[in-house]
This record gives sequence, C-alpha cells and structure tokens, in this order.
Amino acid sequence: MRAVKEFSRFAESYGRYNIIQRQVARRLVCDFMPRDPGRLLDLGCGEGEIFRQLCGRQIPFGRLFAVDLSQKMLKLHPRDKRVQLLQGDFDDPGFLESLEREKIDTVLSASALQWSRDLGQTAEALSNIGNRAAFAIFTSGTFRTLHHCAGTGSPIRSYETVEAILQQYYEIDRIEKMEYRLGFEDPRAIFRYIKRSGVSGGEPRLTYRQIRRLIDSYPLDYLEFELLFFSGRPKRSFSKA
Repeated sequence: MRAVKEFSRFAESYGRYNIIQRQVARRLVCDFMPRDPGRLLDLGCGEGEIFRQLCGRQIPFGRLFAVDLSQKMLKLHPRDKRVQLLQGDFDDPGFLESLEREKIDTVLSASALQWSRDLGQTAEALSNIGNRAAFAIFTSGTFRTLHHCAGTGSPIRSYETVEAILQQYYEIDRIEKMEYRLGFEDPRAIFRYIKRSGVSGGEPRLTYRQIRRLIDSYPLDYLEFELLFFSGRPKRSFSKA
C-alpha cells in the first residue's frame, strides 16, 4: 500500500526541523504499536517524541527504556519516573543482549534504524527482546529526486531490502510504505532543512560547488520522504510456543 502526505512550507514558516520525524512517531504510536504495549523499549529515542506521543494520547505503559547513542539527545528527553534513559548503540549486539533481562514487552523505533550499519544483525538481536515490535524506517526513496539530480545513490537501504530483512526475523502483522512531501519557499530553504534536520545522517556527500549547482537545478519545491512502517512478532516467539 502506498500513500502520500503533504506538508506545505512548514519548515521555514515555523522554524521547525523535525516535522517529518514527529509525524512518523505519531503514526507509529497510533497505528502500529499494540494498544497494551506494557514495558517499552524506544531505540534511537532522540529528544523523546515517542514519549510525548504516548503521553499526549494518554496511552498507558509500564516503563519506557529510552535508548540513544547521543548523550546530548538524552539530555533533551523529558524526565519522568516511568522513563529510564540509556546511552547505547543499537548496532552493538552486547548492548542489546543486556536489555533482554529488562523483560521488555514491545520494541519501538521511529526514524533511527535506517542508520544501522548491519540491519540484519540488529534485527536478529532485537527479535530476542520483547514479544512485539513496531518500527518506522526511512528507505531509499527519501530525497529521490535530489539524488537523481546530483547523480548520487541513496546512503540508506531500499524498501524491498528492509522488508526482506524484517521477514527473516519477524512474523509481519502489518507493513506499509508511506511517502511524505515537505514543501519549501525556495531551493535554499530545502538545503538548510537537510543540513539542520538530521535526516541526511550527517554525511557530507557533495562539494560546496556541487551543492550550488544542485540548488540552481533542483526542479521541485518540496522534498520527498519514503518510509517503511512495520508491526510484528519475533519468529522465536512461535518456535518456543
């Protein structure tokens, strides 16, 4: 299933650079997370958008283990007696193994797992944690036209690749492709957004001269985003049944 949602020129008019990430967290919590999530793990929690969505919708949960590699991000996460902040790398199997003792029920991740160095290894380790999972993962259709104009490939995996990896370790209850479009007043605003939002992964891929040429030639007044939304149960749950 493919759907497109558009947001017109919000980035510049409101000075916000995480519009898409907020929408992604909202949809993950509302449409893909189980209604009785129990004890939660939020991987790549950032500034705490998953927690805000849970609280804003008054969704009860037992405890939230909020994990991020960045100590700076963890400092921005809301404090709450139900939240335990953990600095850790979801690409580290040893770190994920240490979480198994926390008796987590549901594993969540919004807008983070696309940066896993080895998504297969990470998905396998995550399948040993909890009984349910819900992920939102950016895929290679993100910035599709931008990459085409620049003559560069996407640094993240395709929708089909991510789907195949998840199918190895999970029984899929629901999986969906979602596209967003975020509009801008002019091309320079687009590149300011890319630089400040964090959606590019922070990897410099073009020279300053190449960026200038791209600003002049980019044919759209919006950026494209493509995500895979998923909910499912680890296959090991069935093997033990």
